[in-house]
Amino acid sequence: MRLFSIRAFSLGAVVLLVGMATGCPQKNEDPAVTRGKQAYMGTCIACHNMNPALDGSVGPAIQGASKEVLEAKIMRGEYPAGYKAKRETKIMPPQPQLAANIDDLAAFLATK
Repeated sequence: MRLFSIRAFSLGAVVLLVGMATGCPQKNEDPAVTRGKQAYMGTCIACHNMNPALDGSVGPAIQGASKEVLEAKIMRGEYPAGYKAKRETKIMPPQPQLAANIDDLAAFLATK
């Protein structure tokens, strides 16, 4: 009986840790936010911080970035006209594979 309870506890701990690491949606979380977080964690953290409020190894903090800025940077690798960039570098290449995720990324980045 004791061996079973240890295994059940171990399995529960593993499930909890995997859920935390993969960013399981919070209860009542907007599905767009969940999808945006998945897109961000799958692509953006290569340069930006896992916490979008902090600067990353290459990219700046992008918490609260507008849909307009995201679309311009992701699709064309540029900023919208009149936008004052946090950094003057032009290092970020376009990321057209994220075109379908722009709304979701904006939703995720607005929640942080």
